Amino acid sequence: MLHLEGSLTDVLAKDPGVESWAAFVGGSRPLNNGFVILGLKPRDQRDATADQIIDRLRKKIAVVPGGTVFLQAAQDLNVGGRLSRTQYQYTLQDPNLDELNSWAPRLLAELKKLPQLRDVASDQQSSSTKLALVIDRDQAARFGIQPALIDNTLYDAFGQREVTQYFTQLNSYHVVLEVSPALLGDTDTLNKIYIKSPVTNQQVPLSAFVRYDTGHTSYLSINHQGQFPAVTLSFNLAPNVSLGEAVTAIQKQAATIRMPAAILGTFQGTAQAFQASLKTAPFLILAALLAVYIILGVLYESYIHPLTILSTLPSAGVGALLMLMLFHFDLSVVGLIGIILLIGIVKKNGIMMVDFAIHAERDQHLSPEAAIRQACLLRFRPIMMTTMAAILGALPLMLGRGTGSELRQPLGYTMVGGLVLSQMLTLFTTPVIYLYLDRLVVRWARKHPHTETAPPAAGDSGPAEGLQAAP
Repeated sequence: MLHLEGSLTDVLAKDPGVESWAAFVGGSRPLNNGFVILGLKPRDQRDATADQIIDRLRKKIAVVPGGTVFLQAAQDLNVGGRLSRTQYQYTLQDPNLDELNSWAPRLLAELKKLPQLRDVASDQQSSSTKLALVIDRDQAARFGIQPALIDNTLYDAFGQREVTQYFTQLNSYHVVLEVSPALLGDTDTLNKIYIKSPVTNQQVPLSAFVRYDTGHTSYLSINHQGQFPAVTLSFNLAPNVSLGEAVTAIQKQAATIRMPAAILGTFQGTAQAFQASLKTAPFLILAALLAVYIILGVLYESYIHPLTILSTLPSAGVGALLMLMLFHFDLSVVGLIGIILLIGIVKKNGIMMVDFAIHAERDQHLSPEAAIRQACLLRFRPIMMTTMAAILGALPLMLGRGTGSELRQPLGYTMVGGLVLSQMLTLFTTPVIYLYLDRLVVRWARKHPHTETAPPAAGDSGPAEGLQAAP
């Protein structure tokens, strides 16, 4: 294992984007697994992102025989506490362990065929070599040897039994009984172990009444989720493939092979958080829009004018999504934050025009057409100034290449795309929507006329006094 890991690190360390590395074997992982941490050079000193480096390293290490290597980019924020060989996890649970071990490899083979996935791996380790000792009890009984004596002898040889402990003035020392370390990995060692017969008091070779069988396999480890056995299939994404596309493809493939109903498949970690965000994101955006509508309605004392201002938001959302698609970014949590941020930035275009038009109608008694035209002419400069200030503030996020730039770039692209398209469209659409909604208000008032003055209350002497004053 150490020799194989050394061969792999020799290949990994030669990549121009790698600055340092550290390798481990064992620890909390099984002894047949190694773990390598690669430290990349600062972003301005390498010509590729972490995902691009993984893509080219994947081709280099594929020619190293003896093992399989899985690479994943370390995340600043990890969702969930589960570690896997690759970045995203899909877990199968089943109370029947044999059924789970039968269907998990089938789904693994199908997922490896999906073009949306890379480095599909499994934490299932059910093919470990098993050495089974078969005791010929009749033959052992002829020597008076019981199975318990055989167990104790084997534990003395391979179990690292502590037989005594020595104490000195400074330290204590444990004496461990075992066979020579050179014999531990050889099955022929069983033929060199002798047991003293209680009947004849002679040394009897273990091979006289014990045979060993290596034709079976066993579990190296059995993982659990909750109280049930579980197998986690992990995967990376292919270039230019979003997590949403991968999730849909996996769900479709799992349904295609018709797994038993007892097997429960769920996404874990980041993929699980993505599914949860898909369910809650529409409600989050709706709540933000509702809060903005209520605040604007209270500010302008109107049910209609807030709709004019909110009409600037769809173009901003479309611009943000188009920008992400154009530069091959996913609609991640950071991108969603950018869209919510646009709600507060973009609506200022509508506020500047609508607020000025309302005051022009009330104070200068202008018609709606004249009021919104004057608002467009006088507020064009501050609208352009605030938009350009916001775009210039987002450009460093969009074009930055420093450490952690991969996390910030979707936010910059979202803001710039939304602001540019919204600025191009809302200067023309906001006046049209303002006039259209104003005409709807006028039509509604004509169809539903009402008196603004209330009739006098009972006991009011106003009308009587008026009659007395009449000539």
